Amino acid sequence: MKVCEIFTSIQGESSYAGMPCTFIRMAGCNLRCSYCDTTYAYEESIELSENEILNEVTLIGTNLVAITGGEPLLQEGTFHLVERLIGEGHKVLIETNGTLSIKDIDSRAIIVLDVKTPGSGMSEDMDVSNFDYIKPSDEVKFVITDRTDYEWSKDIIAKYNLKPRCQILFSPVFGMLAPELLIKWMLEDRLDVRLNLQMHKYIYGGERRGV
Repeated sequence: MKVCEIFTSIQGESSYAGMPCTFIRMAGCNLRCSYCDTTYAYEESIELSENEILNEVTLIGTNLVAITGGEPLLQEGTFHLVERLIGEGHKVLIETNGTLSIKDIDSRAIIVLDVKTPGSGMSEDMDVSNFDYIKPSDEVKFVITDRTDYEWSKDIIAKYNLKPRCQILFSPVFGMLAPELLIKWMLEDRLDVRLNLQMHKYIYGGERRGV
């Protein structure tokens, strides 16, 4: 499997923010989002077997494991890797960009589905049929660049009746949209979603890798 990096840090996002976590960052992505903060994962990779990945995770020793990218679902081996990790007792998060089907992901995994807003430049690539497979334990994340993205995201939540079915996260793009402004909009609209800040960037800065 093509892996960009494996490291441990706190989980910086989602409802699991603040938890010690092992990150498996898969290499390769089928999108080019305007605000991407992991462009190095497009090409930078090493070849690791499933067992080599599992051994590294075991050595690190955290219960929580996040498989991210890049886009991890581009690699067929990701699906079996998820099953193996769960079988060994790990809680597994899959962070995916929403363009590839999540239908065949092990139902015990927690999917963090990134809905691409217009500000990403990639909103037309979304596979909205993925909303049919969302579980209550899953999370749908909207990365917000401006008010247009915010209003668009509200429309998507309503159109696909997402709120009763899973956790909804609104994440301001670091350094682009002030969190206090997004909070203001959410409070004005009494919007029942969770503010999602990239905690690791506030702790370590926006450019540091492996955190």
